[in-house]
Amino acid sequence: MKEVVLITGASGMIAKELAKKIGKEYEIRFLTRKKEHDHEYEWDIRKGNIDETTLENVSHIIHLAGANISEKRWTPERKRELISSRVDSAELLRTALRKNKLKLKSFISASGINFYGTETSEKIYTESDPPGNDFLSEVVVLWERAADDFKEQDLAERVVKIRTAVVLSKKDGALKKMTPPIQYYIGSPLGSGQQYMPWIHVEDICSIYELALKNSAMNGAYNAVSPQHATNKDFTKKIAKILKKPLFMPNVPGFVLKLIFGELATAILEGSRASSQKIQNAGFHFKFPDLNEALENLLKKQ
Repeated sequence: MKEVVLITGASGMIAKELAKKIGKEYEIRFLTRKKEHDHEYEWDIRKGNIDETTLENVSHIIHLAGANISEKRWTPERKRELISSRVDSAELLRTALRKNKLKLKSFISASGINFYGTETSEKIYTESDPPGNDFLSEVVVLWERAADDFKEQDLAERVVKIRTAVVLSKKDGALKKMTPPIQYYIGSPLGSGQQYMPWIHVEDICSIYELALKNSAMNGAYNAVSPQHATNKDFTKKIAKILKKPLFMPNVPGFVLKLIFGELATAILEGSRASSQKIQNAGFHFKFPDLNEALENLLKKQ
């Protein structure tokens, strides 16, 4: 009999790719706002409603729910939504587990590489470093605390937090936003271009979740980030080279991005490196450790 894995954030890129990857080995269920298929179950985070039948015989929860950080300007309302979509959703799951007297083998939660704060420095952050002191760091700290509560309240045997870097995919995410300007000859680095962009190929992030599911020795936080570091300028140049497009526009000034995106611009204009050593020590081998190879894999058919 297959173990049951419940995945939240069903509409997201990682959830869809991960389900394909582990679907033969596990019974997959999704929590979603609107049920469309047999393996989907509805929940409403704002109203605090959840179809509790989804929890029957569940061994693992992979918690990927969370509003997109870079989708909208960070108004006070949007900031509350970014936190609530992560924290309140976890509380809804905990409440349902307690009510039904259930205990998971593992609770595996998405998290963010912005745990360490949004700044550009020469430091390479490891999982033992403390959190930063800006808004994104606050979001991640609260997000991880909500995950840790599953262990502290004896609702899961172990908790794993995947501090995710920028995920590179053909279908969605940063690459989809970075590529069109370069294709239309208006691409250029953002701000100084020297800010680091911690990144990971979508296949590798899904494999990390698979490892976290199968490796019962994994506990706590892990940086899900490629071992090769790259700046925004590196990204822009490599994408342009693969697409065979020239780069002749000047860097986009930081103040322009701040006018357009407000406080969100900080997440675009700043960034440091993070170490992948801990996840590699856990037995993970990157399929795409090299940025050029990762980009070629994703862009070569365009």
